[in-house]
Amino acid sequence: MTLYTTTMKSPVGPLRLYATEGALTAIYMENHKGAPVLVASEREDHPVLEAARRQLEEYFAGERMSFDVPLDPVGTPFQKSVWALLREIPLGVTRSYGELARCLGRASAARAVGAANGRNPISIIVPCHRVVGTDGKLTGYAGGVPTKQWLLEHEQRMQARPRVAGG
Repeated sequence: MTLYTTTMKSPVGPLRLYATEGALTAIYMENHKGAPVLVASEREDHPVLEAARRQLEEYFAGERMSFDVPLDPVGTPFQKSVWALLREIPLGVTRSYGELARCLGRASAARAVGAANGRNPISIIVPCHRVVGTDGKLTGYAGGVPTKQWLLEHEQRMQARPRVAGG
């Protein structure tokens, strides 16, 4: 499988995007804890990377509330089930690891959900930053807790912004 990559600037620092021919496979922050070393060809004109970059720019500008770029994260079936559940958390809303475990029908698997959440390869688009501790406090984030806090505050500002009918 050939991987392609590009880097983009963002309010949370440089983001490194990775894609195959047809789908986005990873987004890693500059100091992303646990990010693997991936061999990829630099390619700014790749259609999936261009779409992901455009959608992220719109998100950071407060203009995009959801993403529709094709995704293909690499992980175990359990990790993929957690990542799919993350995509169902609405913008500006948080869930606890325990809540996600219960949604998966595995109430005692909060730690496993936390581990899968921490290995999410597609930061921001697969919103692992929306997962918090049972007490609502911000817990670890591969991009750093300050980045997690910034993303959540950004989404709350987006939610508070008045919407134009039909737009």
